[in-house]
Amino acid sequence: MRTLLLVWHSMTGGTRQMAEAAARGAEHGAEGEVRVRLLAAPEAGPGDVLGADGYVFATPENLAAMAGLMKDFFDRCYYPVLDRVNGRPYAALICAGSDGTNAARQIGRIATGWRLRAVAEPLILCTRAQTPEAILAPKTIPPEDLRRCEELGAALGAGLAMGIY
Repeated sequence: MRTLLLVWHSMTGGTRQMAEAAARGAEHGAEGEVRVRLLAAPEAGPGDVLGADGYVFATPENLAAMAGLMKDFFDRCYYPVLDRVNGRPYAALICAGSDGTNAARQIGRIATGWRLRAVAEPLILCTRAQTPEAILAPKTIPPEDLRRCEELGAALGAGLAMGIY
């Protein structure tokens, strides 16, 4: 059985909701043919990356960068898996206040180093949180945006199940 690994970090709940939606979509799209693993970034390690056939990386954009705990995940895993995951598919989910492109760019650069294959454009959802209070407040991702995350997960899960990726 093939495995899809979803690694995520969230401080206010938005990115967690996105990752969970993608996991639901992957389980549905794969119709039981793919094992879906949803791990918080501090829990994920090189063995998890090596044991997966595809990936979704989900992070908030904090101060125009990926979240520190996502960076920590990549720092811990980068060299132990280098040249051992070449060609595997991945997608990225970004929860941002206003932009998100720099966090997506950072994940893309790391994925390029790992020689992963992007199978979708980064999915960036903007919460429009701009004040300290709004930025730190718990987030609720609208249903239509969660459906987009589910669709991305379903496509990746189905592609792994059918051997496309």
